[in-house]
Amino acid sequence: MKPSPTADLVLRGRCVLAGRIVPAEVAVHEGVIVSVDAAIDAGTKASDAAQVVELDDDEVLLPGLVDTHVHVNEPGRTHWEGFESATLAAAAGGVTTILDMPLNSIPPTIDVAALEVKREATKGKRHVDVGLWGGAVPSSLGTLRELHEAGVFGFKCFLADSGVEEFPALDNDQLDQALAEVASFGGLLVVHAEDARIIERAPHKRGPRYADFLASRPAAAEIAAVETVLELAAKRGARVHLLHLSSGDALGLIRDAKDNGVQVSVETCPHYLTLAAEEIGDGRTEYKCCPPIRNAKNRELLWDGLADGIIDCIVSDHSPTTPELKLLDTGDFGGAWGGISSLQLGLPLVWTEARRRGHDLAQVVRWMASRPADIAGVRGKGHIASGHDADFVIFAPDADFVVDVDDLHFKNPITPYAGRALWGVVRRTWSRGTCVFAHTDSAAVLPTGHLLSRGEV
Repeated sequence: MKPSPTADLVLRGRCVLAGRIVPAEVAVHEGVIVSVDAAIDAGTKASDAAQVVELDDDEVLLPGLVDTHVHVNEPGRTHWEGFESATLAAAAGGVTTILDMPLNSIPPTIDVAALEVKREATKGKRHVDVGLWGGAVPSSLGTLRELHEAGVFGFKCFLADSGVEEFPALDNDQLDQALAEVASFGGLLVVHAEDARIIERAPHKRGPRYADFLASRPAAAEIAAVETVLELAAKRGARVHLLHLSSGDALGLIRDAKDNGVQVSVETCPHYLTLAAEEIGDGRTEYKCCPPIRNAKNRELLWDGLADGIIDCIVSDHSPTTPELKLLDTGDFGGAWGGISSLQLGLPLVWTEARRRGHDLAQVVRWMASRPADIAGVRGKGHIASGHDADFVIFAPDADFVVDVDDLHFKNPITPYAGRALWGVVRRTWSRGTCVFAHTDSAAVLPTGHLLSRGEV
């Protein structure tokens, strides 16, 4: 079957469609998918298209990934990251849509004025599409509807110290208020779930021992906070999303809540699925994140949670900073900034471990593209389907490489994955029908990404 005469781009080859990998022909016109033919005749030539891309036998066409948990830090802390570098790293990793978190930028995105400042900061710097979260802090409660109507995708809150003074945490009463407020207009609250009181009572020691840092952020703090969030979400009838789940011991609570109709979704991150506490040497502060990386047994519980559907999706929690704030020279876990940068590496990281456990590429696409888009309400993303944006990744799942920090595009390429051997190479990435990354081409590409707002078609 030939594509529509109006197609300006056609891609042909193996393709992830509706949970399966099948031969297909995908036609694009003006940045939108206009047809998907999953019964292509290998002898047919798509001669009507201006550009025809034939995938190699070792390649698979995926929808562009959707990363709904990225800290870009611009404006205010652009020396940590920035929209130019973050979105270029995203494109190189096959991520065609990011949602930026409201904190670490100055001002934080907690009111409409700050939202406009953030939107202005993205101009001319978006290599992929960018959407924004709002913030729920004590001072913004009662005004969340204004941000919702201005187009944020939902509201981020902390239940423990965020690490930056301009984005304070909510106590339990304030969390209850925030959930009631977002429920009143059908919004979404996304929660960093660690209980502040348990963390305050935990031992806190400065120094290079990873075991001391792990003890300072016990799993009990995460479990208690998850329990509180689920109880209050059920009480208020609110939609809630649990961020960066690190403890497998919380899965039973979440399963029960889902079975009882609580509107909860859950994410985890590549670092919790690929790393383990036993492997982290003392002083290796590039591994510090909050909640922390736990042991190998816990890691397998998270994989089980993904397989069972209790955990819905995988996103990066890309949280960069400078070498100075990571305290790489002293290796002090107590004082180092917590955050792991993996925006460019998420797909091969997850694929390497997923294939080892018997998961196929279509399942990885569900976890990293379709489910994040569906949960956050990012329309036209995460699926290869007619009417959706022409966001694609050409991925070679059986190719391998070794992580070289010189190949990373984020501003401060500090990573625990340096030197790690991985399966899967992103060879090309398209955003709205425009190639924004090519593995073999180092030429600069002009930023053409769009700024997204909630509810846009």
